[in-house]
Amino acid sequence: MENSKTPKLANQICFPLYVIAKEITGLYRPFLDELDITYPQYLVMMILWENDGLPVNHIGEKLFLDSGTLTPLLKRLETKGFILRKRKKEDERVVEVFLAEAGKELQKKACAIPGKIQERLGIQPEELLELKESVLKILNKIEK
Repeated sequence: MENSKTPKLANQICFPLYVIAKEITGLYRPFLDELDITYPQYLVMMILWENDGLPVNHIGEKLFLDSGTLTPLLKRLETKGFILRKRKKEDERVVEVFLAEAGKELQKKACAIPGKIQERLGIQPEELLELKESVLKILNKIEK
């Protein structure tokens, strides 16, 4: 017997959002494998390409990641030679993250990825922008 109050997967907004996030992230994998980075590492690199020399906590805020998740990710990027972590002289509790030369070179290779993803999706830029705006609207309501 079915309870009419039982949540149904088909009626949930969380499920298609979960699946699309997982599938789109999967589309990035072959392109990121060529660069020897993971999707979360790619996100960190994009932040640094926009603003080099950010404190770790600012990167975490932008990615909605805590330091326990972010620190190992940064260590792996540093081991690969893409970033440098330095303690701030004025306050040694603050660790800033800088692009290494290899990280700057990686940026040049990564520039083609968004176009390749859009091509794989077969969606017009306007449609992607509309989807992004809708998702950001929901995210902003959740954050408040």
